Amino acid sequence: MQEKSKGCQDSGCTKESCSGCEKSNQHPFEPLNGNSTVKKVIGVVSGKGGVGKSFVTAMMSVLMQRKGYQVGILDADITGPSIPKMFGVTEKAMGSQQGILPQLTKRKMKLMSVNLILDKEDTPVIWRGPILASTVKQFWTDVLWGDLDYLFIDMPPGTGDVPLTVFQSIPLDGIIIVTSPQDLVSMIVKKALHMAQMMNIPVLGFVENMSYVKCPDCGKEIHIFGKSKLDEVSDATGVPILGRIPIDMNITELVNEGRFEEFVADYLCDAAKVVENILREE
Repeated sequence: MQEKSKGCQDSGCTKESCSGCEKSNQHPFEPLNGNSTVKKVIGVVSGKGGVGKSFVTAMMSVLMQRKGYQVGILDADITGPSIPKMFGVTEKAMGSQQGILPQLTKRKMKLMSVNLILDKEDTPVIWRGPILASTVKQFWTDVLWGDLDYLFIDMPPGTGDVPLTVFQSIPLDGIIIVTSPQDLVSMIVKKALHMAQMMNIPVLGFVENMSYVKCPDCGKEIHIFGKSKLDEVSDATGVPILGRIPIDMNITELVNEGRFEEFVADYLCDAAKVVENILREE
Protein backbone atom coordinates (compact mmCIF):
# COMPACT_ATOMS: atom_id res chain seq x y z
CA MET A 1 0.00 0.00 0.00
CA GLN A 2 1.38 3.39 -0.96
CA GLU A 3 1.00 5.94 1.77
CA LYS A 4 -0.09 9.48 1.21
CA SER A 5 2.60 12.02 1.85
CA LYS A 6 1.74 13.85 5.07
CA GLY A 7 2.79 17.15 3.54
CA CYS A 8 0.37 17.23 0.63
CA GLN A 9 -3.37 17.75 0.21
CA ASP A 10 -3.49 16.11 -3.22
CA SER A 11 -5.78 13.07 -2.84
CA GLY A 12 -3.67 11.21 -5.41
CA CYS A 13 -0.39 11.90 -3.68
CA THR A 14 2.08 9.09 -3.02
CA LYS A 15 5.53 9.23 -1.50
CA GLU A 16 7.10 8.08 -4.75
CA SER A 17 5.91 10.91 -6.98
CA CYS A 18 3.55 13.83 -6.73
CA SER A 19 3.60 17.09 -8.59
CA GLY A 20 1.60 18.64 -5.75
CA CYS A 21 4.47 18.06 -3.34
CA GLU A 22 6.66 20.25 -5.52
CA LYS A 23 4.27 23.17 -5.12
CA SER A 24 4.99 24.23 -1.58
CA ASN A 25 2.40 26.98 -1.66
CA GLN A 26 -0.36 24.38 -2.05
CA HIS A 27 0.15 22.38 1.13
CA PRO A 28 0.37 24.09 4.53
CA PHE A 29 0.90 20.85 6.45
CA GLU A 30 4.06 20.45 8.49
CA PRO A 31 6.22 17.44 7.53
CA LEU A 32 6.02 14.39 9.76
CA ASN A 33 9.27 13.23 11.36
CA GLY A 34 11.26 11.62 8.56
CA ASN A 35 11.75 8.37 10.48
CA SER A 36 8.04 7.90 11.17
CA THR A 37 4.93 6.86 9.30
CA VAL A 38 1.40 7.53 10.51
CA LYS A 39 -1.44 6.03 8.50
CA LYS A 40 -4.36 7.91 10.06
CA VAL A 41 -4.62 10.95 12.32
CA ILE A 42 -7.77 11.46 14.41
CA GLY A 43 -8.41 14.62 16.43
CA VAL A 44 -10.61 14.67 19.52
CA VAL A 45 -12.09 18.11 20.13
CA SER A 46 -14.60 19.92 22.32
CA GLY A 47 -16.22 23.31 22.20
CA LYS A 48 -15.55 23.88 25.91
CA GLY A 49 -13.37 22.49 28.67
CA GLY A 50 -14.34 19.92 31.27
CA VAL A 51 -16.45 17.62 29.11
CA GLY A 52 -14.04 14.67 29.05
CA LYS A 53 -12.14 15.18 25.81
CA SER A 54 -8.91 13.66 27.16
CA PHE A 55 -10.88 10.76 28.60
CA VAL A 56 -12.44 10.01 25.20
CA THR A 57 -9.01 10.32 23.52
CA ALA A 58 -7.56 7.81 25.94
CA MET A 59 -10.51 5.43 25.62
CA MET A 60 -10.40 5.47 21.82
CA SER A 61 -6.66 4.83 21.87
CA VAL A 62 -6.99 1.86 24.23
CA LEU A 63 -9.83 0.39 22.15
CA MET A 64 -7.85 0.61 18.91
CA GLN A 65 -4.73 -0.84 20.51
CA ARG A 66 -6.75 -3.80 21.78
CA LYS A 67 -7.83 -4.42 18.19
CA GLY A 68 -4.16 -4.98 17.35
CA TYR A 69 -3.25 -1.58 15.90
CA GLN A 70 -0.13 0.45 16.65
CA VAL A 71 -1.38 3.58 18.40
CA GLY A 72 0.04 6.85 19.69
CA ILE A 73 -1.38 9.88 21.50
CA LEU A 74 -0.24 13.44 20.84
CA ASP A 75 -1.35 15.62 23.76
CA ALA A 76 -1.94 19.01 22.12
CA ASP A 77 -3.60 20.45 25.23
CA ILE A 78 -0.39 22.23 26.22
CA THR A 79 -1.75 24.30 29.10
CA GLY A 80 -3.89 21.50 30.55
CA PRO A 81 -2.15 18.19 29.81
CA SER A 82 -3.67 15.14 31.47
CA ILE A 83 -2.86 12.16 29.25
CA PRO A 84 0.38 11.05 31.04
CA LYS A 85 -1.38 11.10 34.44
CA MET A 86 -4.19 8.89 33.13
CA PHE A 87 -1.71 6.24 32.00
CA GLY A 88 0.64 6.55 34.97
CA VAL A 89 3.53 7.76 32.81
CA THR A 90 6.01 9.86 34.78
CA GLU A 91 9.34 9.30 32.99
CA LYS A 92 10.54 12.25 30.94
CA ALA A 93 10.85 12.14 27.16
CA MET A 94 14.39 11.74 25.86
CA GLY A 95 16.02 12.75 22.60
CA SER A 96 18.16 11.10 19.94
CA GLN A 97 19.70 12.16 16.64
CA GLN A 98 16.51 11.06 14.91
CA GLY A 99 14.14 13.05 17.10
CA ILE A 100 12.35 13.20 20.43
CA LEU A 101 11.49 9.77 21.80
CA PRO A 102 7.90 9.46 23.05
CA GLN A 103 7.28 7.70 26.33
CA LEU A 104 5.55 4.31 26.47
CA THR A 105 2.62 3.20 28.60
CA LYS A 106 2.67 -0.15 30.37
CA ARG A 107 1.17 -1.73 27.26
CA LYS A 108 3.60 0.04 24.90
CA MET A 109 1.34 2.78 23.58
CA LYS A 110 3.35 5.87 22.58
CA LEU A 111 2.66 9.21 24.27
CA MET A 112 3.95 12.74 23.85
CA SER A 113 2.87 15.57 26.14
CA VAL A 114 4.36 18.78 27.47
CA ASN A 115 4.31 17.19 30.95
CA LEU A 116 6.96 14.78 29.69
CA ILE A 117 9.42 17.62 29.09
CA LEU A 118 8.66 19.87 32.09
CA ASP A 119 10.78 19.57 35.24
CA LYS A 120 7.66 19.07 37.37
CA GLU A 121 4.21 17.97 36.22
CA ASP A 122 2.54 20.77 38.18
CA THR A 123 4.68 23.49 36.58
CA PRO A 124 2.26 25.92 34.87
CA VAL A 125 2.73 26.56 31.17
CA ILE A 126 2.62 30.36 30.93
CA TRP A 127 3.35 30.75 27.24
CA ARG A 128 2.06 33.04 24.52
CA GLY A 129 -0.04 31.61 21.69
CA PRO A 130 2.78 31.38 19.09
CA ILE A 131 4.94 29.31 21.47
CA LEU A 132 2.02 27.00 22.26
CA ALA A 133 1.38 26.52 18.55
CA SER A 134 5.06 25.92 17.82
CA THR A 135 5.23 23.25 20.53
CA VAL A 136 2.29 21.36 19.02
CA LYS A 137 3.97 21.46 15.61
CA GLN A 138 7.18 20.06 17.11
CA PHE A 139 5.25 17.16 18.62
CA TRP A 140 4.40 16.27 15.01
CA THR A 141 7.65 17.12 13.22
CA ASP A 142 10.28 16.25 15.82
CA VAL A 143 8.86 13.24 17.70
CA LEU A 144 10.02 9.82 16.56
CA TRP A 145 6.62 8.15 16.37
CA GLY A 146 7.87 5.13 14.41
CA ASP A 147 5.21 3.23 12.48
CA LEU A 148 1.68 3.94 13.69
CA ASP A 149 -1.69 2.90 12.37
CA TYR A 150 -3.44 5.65 14.34
CA LEU A 151 -2.31 8.82 16.04
CA PHE A 152 -4.97 10.38 18.27
CA ILE A 153 -4.59 14.08 19.03
CA ASP A 154 -6.05 15.35 22.29
CA MET A 155 -6.92 18.91 21.29
CA PRO A 156 -7.28 21.89 23.62
CA PRO A 157 -10.88 23.04 24.12
CA GLY A 158 -12.49 25.79 22.12
CA THR A 159 -11.79 27.27 18.71
CA GLY A 160 -8.69 29.33 19.45
CA ASP A 161 -5.12 29.55 18.24
CA VAL A 162 -3.88 26.04 19.06
CA PRO A 163 -6.85 24.13 17.55
CA LEU A 164 -6.46 26.32 14.47
CA THR A 165 -2.76 25.43 14.31
CA VAL A 166 -3.54 21.73 14.47
CA PHE A 167 -6.18 21.98 11.74
CA GLN A 168 -3.81 23.91 9.47
CA SER A 169 -0.54 22.12 10.20
CA ILE A 170 -1.39 18.43 10.71
CA PRO A 171 -3.28 16.35 8.10
CA LEU A 172 -6.27 15.16 10.11
CA ASP A 173 -8.32 12.33 8.64
CA GLY A 174 -11.27 13.24 10.85
CA ILE A 175 -12.33 14.52 14.25
CA ILE A 176 -14.61 13.34 17.04
CA ILE A 177 -16.49 16.07 18.93
CA VAL A 178 -16.99 15.42 22.66
CA THR A 179 -19.97 16.96 24.43
CA SER A 180 -21.91 16.78 27.69
CA PRO A 181 -25.70 16.96 28.27
CA GLN A 182 -25.93 20.53 29.59
CA ASP A 183 -28.36 22.93 27.94
CA LEU A 184 -25.72 24.99 26.18
CA VAL A 185 -24.38 21.96 24.35
CA SER A 186 -26.13 22.82 21.09
CA MET A 187 -24.46 26.21 20.80
CA ILE A 188 -21.01 25.01 21.90
CA VAL A 189 -21.08 21.89 19.74
CA LYS A 190 -22.08 23.86 16.68
CA LYS A 191 -19.12 26.21 17.16
CA ALA A 192 -16.68 23.27 17.05
CA LEU A 193 -18.59 21.70 14.18
CA HIS A 194 -18.62 24.87 12.11
CA MET A 195 -14.90 25.41 12.68
CA ALA A 196 -14.16 21.93 11.36
CA GLN A 197 -16.39 22.50 8.36
CA MET A 198 -14.71 25.82 7.59
CA MET A 199 -11.33 24.03 7.68
CA ASN A 200 -12.60 21.12 5.53
CA ILE A 201 -11.98 18.58 8.31
CA PRO A 202 -14.30 15.53 8.25
CA VAL A 203 -16.44 15.21 11.40
CA LEU A 204 -16.78 11.53 12.26
CA GLY A 205 -19.40 11.97 14.95
CA PHE A 206 -20.34 13.10 18.45
CA VAL A 207 -19.58 11.41 21.75
CA GLU A 208 -21.59 12.46 24.81
CA ASN A 209 -19.75 12.11 28.11
CA MET A 210 -21.37 12.17 31.58
CA SER A 211 -24.58 11.21 29.81
CA TYR A 212 -26.16 9.53 32.83
CA VAL A 213 -25.44 7.67 36.05
CA LYS A 214 -26.79 4.18 36.65
CA CYS A 215 -28.39 3.40 40.01
CA PRO A 216 -26.35 0.60 41.65
CA ASP A 217 -29.50 -0.89 43.21
CA CYS A 218 -32.13 -0.87 40.47
CA GLY A 219 -30.07 -0.18 37.36
CA LYS A 220 -32.16 2.82 36.35
CA GLU A 221 -30.40 5.48 34.27
CA ILE A 222 -30.53 8.87 35.99
CA HIS A 223 -29.86 11.92 33.81
CA ILE A 224 -28.46 14.26 36.41
CA PHE A 225 -27.76 17.04 33.88
CA GLY A 226 -31.26 16.83 32.44
CA LYS A 227 -32.45 15.52 29.11
CA SER A 228 -29.76 15.53 26.44
CA LYS A 229 -30.12 17.91 23.51
CA LEU A 230 -27.58 16.03 21.40
CA ASP A 231 -30.16 14.07 19.42
CA GLU A 232 -31.61 17.33 18.17
CA VAL A 233 -28.17 18.58 17.16
CA SER A 234 -27.42 15.29 15.42
CA ASP A 235 -30.68 15.40 13.47
CA ALA A 236 -30.12 19.02 12.46
CA THR A 237 -26.51 18.58 11.35
CA GLY A 238 -26.53 15.01 10.04
CA VAL A 239 -23.55 14.13 12.26
CA PRO A 240 -24.04 10.75 13.99
CA ILE A 241 -23.82 10.07 17.72
CA LEU A 242 -21.05 7.50 18.19
CA GLY A 243 -21.46 6.81 21.88
CA ARG A 244 -22.77 7.91 25.27
CA ILE A 245 -20.58 7.48 28.34
CA PRO A 246 -22.04 7.35 31.86
CA ILE A 247 -20.56 8.74 35.06
CA ASP A 248 -18.74 5.79 36.59
CA MET A 249 -16.72 5.95 39.82
CA ASN A 250 -14.73 2.89 38.75
CA ILE A 251 -13.43 4.84 35.77
CA THR A 252 -12.53 7.77 38.02
CA GLU A 253 -10.53 5.52 40.31
CA LEU A 254 -8.53 4.03 37.44
CA VAL A 255 -7.79 7.48 36.02
CA ASN A 256 -6.65 8.84 39.38
CA GLU A 257 -4.35 5.86 39.86
CA GLY A 258 -2.88 6.00 36.36
CA ARG A 259 -4.31 2.59 35.46
CA PHE A 260 -6.53 3.61 32.56
CA GLU A 261 -5.31 0.77 30.34
CA GLU A 262 -7.09 -1.67 32.65
CA PHE A 263 -10.43 -0.09 31.73
CA VAL A 264 -12.82 -2.30 29.75
CA ALA A 265 -16.16 -1.05 28.38
CA ASP A 266 -18.12 -0.95 25.14
CA TYR A 267 -19.33 2.65 25.34
CA LEU A 268 -17.39 3.61 22.21
CA CYS A 269 -17.62 0.46 20.11
CA ASP A 270 -19.45 2.35 17.36
CA ALA A 271 -16.83 5.08 17.41
CA ALA A 272 -14.05 2.49 17.14
CA LYS A 273 -15.77 0.91 14.13
CA VAL A 274 -16.03 4.28 12.38
CA VAL A 275 -12.35 5.03 12.98
CA GLU A 276 -11.33 1.54 11.88
CA ASN A 277 -13.31 1.86 8.66
CA ILE A 278 -11.27 4.93 7.71
CA LEU A 279 -8.16 2.77 7.59
CA ARG A 280 -9.93 0.01 5.68
CA GLU A 281 -11.07 2.42 2.99
CA GLU A 282 -7.51 2.95 1.77
